[in-house]
Order: sequence, then structure tokens, then C-alpha cells
Amino acid sequence: MPIMPDLPSADDLPSFDDLYVISDLHMGGEPGFQILQHTNRLAGFIHRLASQTPERRLALVLNGDVIDTLAEDKKTVPDYVAMQDAPQVVAGIIDRDAFSGIWQALVDFVRTPNRHLVIVIGNHDIELALPAVQRMLTARLVGDKPAARAQLEFSTTGGGYPCKVGDKRVFCTHGNETDAWNYNRYEALAQLGRHVDVGKPLDNWQANAGTRIVKEVMNEVKTRYKWIDLLKPENKAMLGGVLLTLDPRQARKLADIIAILPDRVTAGFDRDSRLGGAEATPADAPVSPFDQMLGPHLQQLRPAQGASPAPRADDMLLAAESALQDGLGASSANESTLGSFQLIWDRMTGWLTGMPKEEALRRALLDWLDGDRSFDPTYGKQADDKAIVASIAPAAADFIVAGHTHLARDIDLGNGRRYLNSGTWIRLIRLSPTLLDDSTDFRTTLYPALDKGGMADLDECTINGEPLILDRTTAVRIYKDAEGATHGELRRVTGDGSTDEALSTARA
Repeated sequence: MPIMPDLPSADDLPSFDDLYVISDLHMGGEPGFQILQHTNRLAGFIHRLASQTPERRLALVLNGDVIDTLAEDKKTVPDYVAMQDAPQVVAGIIDRDAFSGIWQALVDFVRTPNRHLVIVIGNHDIELALPAVQRMLTARLVGDKPAARAQLEFSTTGGGYPCKVGDKRVFCTHGNETDAWNYNRYEALAQLGRHVDVGKPLDNWQANAGTRIVKEVMNEVKTRYKWIDLLKPENKAMLGGVLLTLDPRQARKLADIIAILPDRVTAGFDRDSRLGGAEATPADAPVSPFDQMLGPHLQQLRPAQGASPAPRADDMLLAAESALQDGLGASSANESTLGSFQLIWDRMTGWLTGMPKEEALRRALLDWLDGDRSFDPTYGKQADDKAIVASIAPAAADFIVAGHTHLARDIDLGNGRRYLNSGTWIRLIRLSPTLLDDSTDFRTTLYPALDKGGMADLDECTINGEPLILDRTTAVRIYKDAEGATHGELRRVTGDGSTDEALSTARA
């Protein structure tokens, strides 16, 4: 029989009148790789929180992926995690021109009476778990203000951040703990922290699959297509089809990365084992990873096979990629690999006159967006959101606040409970099926901007008079009103950060 621990007494939890939560800032990378948008707005927003309602006890939670060491150049972070030089790497990020104003605003915030700053770990900033990094950040933020030290807290062991607003329980978590691709191995992080402090190397570090995709594949693709990680939803399977269409040389790497996923992922990932929830239902028989990546629109590129069994996408793609690496011509491909080989070979050479590269990309994006409702903040059936909610016992939180998905959410869970996702402050591209359905429109409007690949090209691109890049900088606010009732809101921060507007309002 499982042991059911008692919940911490609400009286023992930190208590606030106002709680603001933002996440997924992804500060990192050199110019050209930086995806955080509206940095001045973010600094202005933090300055406003420092000065507003000084009589109220207010907390700001940075709910994971605050910085992004995965976006750093390989010369700076050659491995999946910064080790001996982690404090220097993080300091280099926060001192960068693009981000230093934000950190100065955080300094002013945490040194203001009645203000409390909480930094929660995500999956792109795992170095925050290292004591050496926390000591550096504490020295930077607190300085010689001992009172401010009591107003700074780190939550970097995967336990999230529980607190109370009014008489309601709030639980903040980044959300990667229930993501099979991106969960952190916190025991290994603790071991790494000790090795850093005692100057010993850690040779057996194992990165999760999401980290490997970013470092080994996406960063390489981003040198040409800067927008690749701005697309939502973050559908890992269909992302593979887009990546392979843009750069087929990544086929072998993707196959290797998929192979490192734990067996429990393909057999039915125990989403909640680290947080005490129920196991997921085991999946059906495993499907070929590349067959998952190539959705129906890309699958249509396969030639008719007659009575012969359809070739596995894995075999076709890997054979094609191998041929490309070896410098062989199209005539060398085995007939059974023809469909995907021609798609890949055309992306490299343009020989497939009937399927230009823009059409292949359009089809891959259609597969990605099939049935998508990512930008509907009230949509409660997204698998990632459901897994986060399921990982937390109902009695533990009236409000669950997450990030990670980059998709703002406000979902009524019933019985006075609510799930809120603070979204992100990075650039986001919203593609609609309408924009992709017409191949001519796609080729003449959207594709030129995507093919140029640079951030400036995307920032300047408009489609039917609407910007391609969404201006969607969001935050969660939970607060106690004058009558003592607690409210939860999803808010959109605008302008210079001094104003915001409610996207949704609910009372628990």
C-alpha cells in the first residue's frame, strides 16, 4: 500500500498578498541566437512590481528556464551542462548587454522591503541547481544587504514552490518534471554540485533527450534557420519531420537521440513517479520513431508500392542520410528508399522538380499543426498540461502555476481549483492551417521570410497585415482583494512594462 504523506500545514507555507509568476525567459545565446523578446519591457515590469503597493507583501516567481545555457556557443559550454566554469558561464549571460537591464531590475526588486524573489529551476537552466552558481547569484542580487537575503529563495531540487495567497494554496512548478523528453535527474545534479565544489570531474553525465536535440540538432539547424525553436506547439514527434525537411543531415542524430529515451517512455511513461501521482496507461505496441515524425502530409510523398509492404521511414531516412554523407548520387539509392530519399535529396540538390523544398516544408508544418489549439488559453486537453495537473494531489493546491510549454493557459479544474500557465516572453510564431493550406500563398508570403531565416526578417514579416511574431508577453497574478477573497489571473504585459491587462480572471 502506498504511503500517503501529510501535506505541510498551510500555516508553515510562505504567505503573500500578491504573487506574480513569469517563466521561460530563456536568457542566453549571442546576438542572432537570442529568442527573448521585449527585454526593456521585462525590466520595466520588474521595476513596477518593486514599487507598486509597498504596503503589500509581494512575491515574484521566476518559474523555470530563466536563463538558457543550451543556447550558448559550444566553445562556452561544450557539453550538455556547464561544469567547473558554471558560475562564470551564468555570470557571462546575465552581464550580456541584452540581459543586464533585467538583472539590474531584479537587484532593485529583491532589495526592496516587502518584496520576495523565488527562482525555480527548469530544464534549460539546470546549472541553477549548483551551489556555486547560487552563491554567485546571491552575491550579485543581494550584495551587502543582509535583509534582502531573506527575500531571495531558490527552488532547484524539483520540488516546486508551494506558498499561500490569502487562504488559498498555490503550487508553482516549471512543468518539465512530467515530460519524458525533458525531465531533470536531480540526484545527478546534486552529485554534480558536489563535484564542482570539490574540483572533481563528473565523467558520466547523461543528458535527457530534449537537451540532446537542442544541443546536437536544433542549434545546428538554427545557424541557418533562427526560427526553428519559435514554433508552437512543441510537438517532439512532428518536430522531427520539420527538422528533417530543413536539414536531412540530422537524420542519424535524431535516430540516436530517440534511442536514448527510457524504455518506460515507449511502454507508457510513468509521468508522475517523481511527484507521487498515478502511472500512465501503457501505450500500444511501439511505433517506428521516424514513422511518428513523418505525418500524413509528408507520407503522401511516398510513391505507390503496389503489393510490396511499405518501407519503414527509419530505413528510408537513414539510408538516404547515409548516401548524402557519402556523397552518392540519386541513382545509387535503393528503389525501396525512393520516397523519402527523393525528398531529402531534393532539399540538398533541387533535383526533385515535382516537390520543391518549400512544398516539403509546408507539408511538414501541416503535419505539425494538425488539430492544434495551442493558442487557446482555455483549452484543457493538452497532454503536457494534463500531466502537470495529474502530478499534484488536489488537496495540495487551489492554484497550480506552471510554464515549460510556452503556452499561456487558464483552465478551470472544478471544485474551486485552477490551472494557470504563465506562457513565455520569447518570440513565438503562430501558424494557422489556413496560412498553410494554400501552397501558392505559402510560397509567396510566409516561405520567403522563413527561408531567409534571421530574427530581423521574422520581426519585420507581416502576413495579411498581421505580424508573424506574436506580441504575447504573459504573466500569472494571484492576489488577495480587500475583502479577503483570492483571485487568479492570466495577464498580458504591454508597452514598457508599466501596464498590463487581464486575459482571464477566476476566483478559487
